[in-house]
Amino acid sequence: MPHHVDAGLATTLKRVASTLKSAEIPFALGGSFAVYAHGGHSSDHDVDFLIRPQDAEQSLKALAAVGFRTEQPPEDWLVKVYDDDRMVDLIHRPVETTVTDETLRDTEVISVEAISMPVISATQLMVHKLLSYSQHHCDFATGFPVARSLREQIDWDRVRRETARSPYAEAFLILLDRLDVVSLEGGKG
Repeated sequence: MPHHVDAGLATTLKRVASTLKSAEIPFALGGSFAVYAHGGHSSDHDVDFLIRPQDAEQSLKALAAVGFRTEQPPEDWLVKVYDDDRMVDLIHRPVETTVTDETLRDTEVISVEAISMPVISATQLMVHKLLSYSQHHCDFATGFPVARSLREQIDWDRVRRETARSPYAEAFLILLDRLDVVSLEGGKG
């Protein structure tokens, strides 16, 4: 993890992870902290965990029991918890795809801030990032640092396959090719 990670957020991340672990709720670290855990760079600074939808309520109960404030926002794809003013998203349906046991197997156990936890794979991170782009939100600047810093760890053929339905992902992959970050021809990096 880089040194510029907010210490408060890192502490919050550790509290959530250890609470979910002791409650035996399956989870994986996602979002920008997962990028950092893989040694990459991200322009976002949010704490995201992936959980299965059937574990959302139990997760909130377990976290409320150790002092987190919980929230079920109107969006039906996540729940939120707060540690003072630090927010953590517990996402069970990122990019319109439900988190399953299979999703949570596509992880690597990495020591994050001295707690070992499952972190979603670099490939899955890239897929989620690309599928999050839409006509309402298409800031490629958030994807470039991830693609550049993790490109050796990403299965680009799988990224292309799993994002084939998205014209935004296609445009991003063409840019990566033109910028000599990743070749469109396939293979890794």
